[in-house]
Amino acid sequence: MTRWLTLLQDFLKGIWFRATLFALAGVVLAVAAHLLSSAVPDGLTIDLGQDAVSPILQILASSMLAVTTFSLTAMVSAYSSATQSGTPRSTQLLISDRTSQNALSTFVGAFAFSIVGIVALSMQAYSETGRTLLFLGTLVVIAAVMFTLLHWISFLTRFGRMSDIIDRVEQAAQHAMKGYASDPRLGGREWIDPPSHAIPVVSDHAGFVVRVDVPALQRVAERGGCEVWVARRAGARATVHVPLAYLTGDVTEELRSAVQQAFVVAPHRTFEQDPRLGLIALSEISSRALSPGINDPGTAIEVLSAAQRVLSTSMRAADRPPVTCALVHVPLIDPADMVIDALRPTARDGAVIVEVAMRVQREIGALIAEADGPWAQALRAQAVDALDRATRALSYEPDLREVAQLHATAMTTPRAEF
Repeated sequence: MTRWLTLLQDFLKGIWFRATLFALAGVVLAVAAHLLSSAVPDGLTIDLGQDAVSPILQILASSMLAVTTFSLTAMVSAYSSATQSGTPRSTQLLISDRTSQNALSTFVGAFAFSIVGIVALSMQAYSETGRTLLFLGTLVVIAAVMFTLLHWISFLTRFGRMSDIIDRVEQAAQHAMKGYASDPRLGGREWIDPPSHAIPVVSDHAGFVVRVDVPALQRVAERGGCEVWVARRAGARATVHVPLAYLTGDVTEELRSAVQQAFVVAPHRTFEQDPRLGLIALSEISSRALSPGINDPGTAIEVLSAAQRVLSTSMRAADRPPVTCALVHVPLIDPADMVIDALRPTARDGAVIVEVAMRVQREIGALIAEADGPWAQALRAQAVDALDRATRALSYEPDLREVAQLHATAMTTPRAEF
């Protein structure tokens, strides 16, 4: 069931689904003018210029075809720009953008409405009342198209730009991280090592875990009178040799299959239940900006600020999250892994640029000021690693002293202003 629900969600997010819906709505609107004409008395027909509906529909059909082609070109260009200047991981966020989907769908729906209207008019399917209703429907469609077109033009000025890409990736990372912070174990119990007699359950195909349905695993455990240990969270690599989970008790083939169905394995990672992917995508944007061909440290500094905000959210994870699935053990994400995902690529590629090296220490210092336990340990280790990389890369002694001073401040003044 979990896999089918995931496939349904992906299906509903597809741009073609929304465009098809709007196209059908346009067809229904054109047909409704004919069907409703019989319900309206002929005496109520008012001369509104409905004789001009045919040329208006022809203009609408030709213009909507051109606008739809232009919109598709603009969207593909934005996807290509995001891949080249940002990270390929951001394209799935652009593709699922509701504004662009609604704009394209509106244009396709208006085109379908005008085509059906032109065909029906040529077949003389409309009475005088029907032509009046068709004319009113055409005015409604034109108003919707104008509103959408004006909004679309404004939206295109920022769609796919670097700031837009960073904002989208940060929002996706924040959304996943807030979900993790509110329920880091997905309703399961604290992780303990499974017993030696626990039976591993592997995936039936290779890929990445994109979703784990812990309530479904709880139902499996209740039905089989066993306990479940989740070995692979969303974002982890799954192969036919690496266990997804462990089971205790009398494990039947039915239970094994039910556990497999609770894990959705796909060829590519997604942002929804994978907070680390957002951090990785931010780091990829930063690394590409610091490449010799682009040499844009300003973007790397902006990404560091975004990564700091996301990590700050993750550090507010509930200490004792509610346990709704007591028979399922779920591990937490290691704070060191998230810190490395967010900061190490930028510290590595920006070590030779003093402004970037300084910003790394500032952002780590801001995070240390609110961290404790494993988070503080991971951040301090990353601060030392970043300083070591800057020491090896910077040749100008005053630059190195500035970085070292910020490092000392971050490590020794937990409540300092950064």
